[in-house]
Amino acid sequence: MPSIINISMAATAFSVAVMIIATAMINGFQQVISEKIFSFWGHYHITEYRAAGGALTEQDPFPEDASLVKRLSAIAQVKTVSPFATKSVIVKKGRETEGMIFKGSPAGQPLPFLIEGRATTVQDSGYASEVVVSASTAAALGLKLNDAMFMYFMRGDGLPPRVRKLTVCGIYKTGIEEYDKTYVIGDINLIRRLNDWAPDEIGGYEVHLHRFSDMDAAAGPISDEIINAELGLRSMQEIYPNIFDWLGLQNKNETIILIIMTIVAVINMITAMLILILERTNMVGILKALGMRNTSIQGIFLYQAGYIVIAGILIGNALGLGLAFLQQSTGLLRLPEEAYYMSVAPIAIQWWKVALINVGTLVICVLVLIIPSLLIRRILPVRAIQFK
Repeated sequence: MPSIINISMAATAFSVAVMIIATAMINGFQQVISEKIFSFWGHYHITEYRAAGGALTEQDPFPEDASLVKRLSAIAQVKTVSPFATKSVIVKKGRETEGMIFKGSPAGQPLPFLIEGRATTVQDSGYASEVVVSASTAAALGLKLNDAMFMYFMRGDGLPPRVRKLTVCGIYKTGIEEYDKTYVIGDINLIRRLNDWAPDEIGGYEVHLHRFSDMDAAAGPISDEIINAELGLRSMQEIYPNIFDWLGLQNKNETIILIIMTIVAVINMITAMLILILERTNMVGILKALGMRNTSIQGIFLYQAGYIVIAGILIGNALGLGLAFLQQSTGLLRLPEEAYYMSVAPIAIQWWKVALINVGTLVICVLVLIIPSLLIRRILPVRAIQFK
């Protein structure tokens, strides 16, 4: 088999493999980071309306509404609805202190990002005197499971903070620095007690959906169920726009990679076609002298080029998918977690994108190859037969 055909197949296979791996990794990044964000905070928040946006600090209380929870839970896209509240605190262990935000959730609520210990449990005292801290906070303050720590809950109007001694019952890790260095998780009843709220008052509701792709479809139905004019609905994209802007940039990177690799494949195939035509000039002249039409000769070369493209695509699929599955199973490619929010490069294969890459590469390459094949029409039989 001529070397040009081997080179063309290899270049096409490389382009397809790179496109498959790039899309799988970018999809993996978006999926893993989105899941971390939404598992921690839900997809939407329902809180007292405030004109100013921004990240979560403290909320104005409002009474729980069982009918609202029931109506929201009936929406097809909604998975769970749970109350929460937050409060500014200073965490102290020995001489080490950290300014953080205490996130209050119902005691016993599962924490999907827990790596050690357990979630808070209901206590006879009316609130759980336990707390779940992040791995980075535990390392900074020298904390481990069952250690006691002092937490200073801030109050406004120049009042001194209220101090509580809490026990570390669990350690979590999301890998997102904005969360791990900011939040400690505890019982919402503790915030109620410290803020002098009524037993049924909360800071807001977290609305978890079944899928991230449901967010647009769920926004309207959720808003329609919020009858109280003082309540407002905000998505995580609004609360943490910097993270989602970063995720959006990955789509641009994906597009750029696909365009570059497609151009590489096209240039490679055009070059291969031109070389094949030059190598077979004598044959073209003989075929023309015997009466074969230009379209038939073009078809021969296009068939050969199509064979090269299809073979390259198949090899590229085997290489790209093979490397993707290898990364999925072994996690060989490691990442700096402080920069990428994860320690292992994630892979999420979307088969419709793989099919689109294959079909798109085949169609674009074959269509573009029609142009160099037109050179066959300019070859004269007499000169072609004498061509050396």
